[in-house]
Amino acid sequence: MALRTVFSRRTLASLRSGLSSSVTPTGTRSLVTFSLPDLPYDYGALEPAISGEIMQLHHQKHHQTYVTNYNKALEQLEEASNKGDAPAVVKLQSAIKFNGGGHINHSIFWQNLAPVHEGGGEPPKGSLGWAIDEHFGSLEALVSKMNAEGAALQGSGWVWLGLDKELKKLVVDTTPNQDPLVTKGPLIPLIGIDVWEHAYYLQYKNVRPDYLKNIWKVISWKNASKVYEKECP
Repeated sequence: MALRTVFSRRTLASLRSGLSSSVTPTGTRSLVTFSLPDLPYDYGALEPAISGEIMQLHHQKHHQTYVTNYNKALEQLEEASNKGDAPAVVKLQSAIKFNGGGHINHSIFWQNLAPVHEGGGEPPKGSLGWAIDEHFGSLEALVSKMNAEGAALQGSGWVWLGLDKELKKLVVDTTPNQDPLVTKGPLIPLIGIDVWEHAYYLQYKNVRPDYLKNIWKVISWKNASKVYEKECP
């Protein structure tokens, strides 16, 4: 119930995330829980763009905290629902959105990155490359737009390249805090860049534009292309 209430696209909630559930002896499915997904590369594989220390802390500490608190909030939601405690159910929605969003966003983020020797930073090809040229003029123009919007985002949040499935159009958008892109409408995330300070401060201090400039060296356009071609064949 909680997943469908907070996020309208169930596929995003399970996208590259560790999701598990169990069945009780009576055959009734138990509470769905989530786990920290493994990274598809070593912590130091994205250096020098992103240091191994940042990646390890980001993954093991920050993402794990979202997963832990998400599971806790879902457990509390089930208890409150079983008791018919409507105020508690309503109160828990913000924790579910924040921590569930943090888990969804970071699960996407890890897949958006790749070491240089595995294609990180290589320009998009095929249909996604053509769509970028059509909607933004060039890849350089898209990168400039995302960097500008990411740098201008007040506080913490994310900058996204998304696909509007209804309009069949690429869009650049931002979300505050840990709000996933799905909260902005029928948008499929292709590239999501974390602009919370924990994603870059140890290496780039408070100079977010430098982080945004360098992260493109390890962006996996190959992964973005796979998502685009699946959603917009």
